[in-house]
Amino acid sequence: MAAQLEEVSQAVAPGAHAVLLLDQAGWHVSPKLKVPANITLLPLPPRSPELNPVETVWQYIRDNWLSNRIFGSYEQIVDHCCDAWNKLIDQPWLIMSIGLRDWAHRS
Repeated sequence: MAAQLEEVSQAVAPGAHAVLLLDQAGWHVSPKLKVPANITLLPLPPRSPELNPVETVWQYIRDNWLSNRIFGSYEQIVDHCCDAWNKLIDQPWLIMSIGLRDWAHRS
């Protein structure tokens, strides 16, 4: 997590500040985590997966490419997961659509 925060920090424009929305996984809220000065972490409320768009992304991957299968080995699991991820990232419009929340766009 520290390495990822450092990457994000370097991508923030000079003089700008990033706010990262994240769940309350232990590695996201650890007091040992050093958060760069140009980043603020904004944790979601506990037990609220409906607020976290990535939950919908993981569900889509499971429903479309990973469910109802029997894997013969750990390597097959990893290969199928990598294949599913690559299929998804080749379709950025799909990621945007499944991450949307209707309630967030209502007037």
